[in-house]
Amino acid sequence: MDLSDLKEILRILEEQDITEFELEQDGVKLRVCRSSSRPPEAGSSHAPVPAASLTAGAPGAPQPALPAPAAAPPAEAEADGTIVRSPIVGTFYRSPDPNSPAFASVGDTVKVGQVLCIIEAMKLMNEIESEMAGEVTRIHPENGQPVQYGDPLFTIRQA
Repeated sequence: MDLSDLKEILRILEEQDITEFELEQDGVKLRVCRSSSRPPEAGSSHAPVPAASLTAGAPGAPQPALPAPAAAPPAEAEADGTIVRSPIVGTFYRSPDPNSPAFASVGDTVKVGQVLCIIEAMKLMNEIESEMAGEVTRIHPENGQPVQYGDPLFTIRQA
């Protein structure tokens, strides 16, 4: 990745109003977080990195330190259960392919570690697992819908 690639990524992120982006390529990790027009969520544990502070070095030169990837946003309680939030930016899919049944549906009982959905990010399929046992009371995004970091995915009423 060279400086022109980095500038192109930042331009696209700005145009699409994407507030967080992560890329790993050839052993180099790039994570861009920037302030958005909405206020930060309570419990957010990462600080935004100003896009202007990112620079690309020559091959073999030490790369600038980037913040470690943030963990999944903390689940938060609401009236009908706990909200499971997206840990990454990508496309939400309820099943592994269009002809397969959904991993989880409203009314299903899920276990800790059970796959709830897939979020595709840069052609990588990331399985999102339940961190609690309980009943799925709501699925927030539609199948195939883009999601941002921290967007609600599921509401689960703990067992």
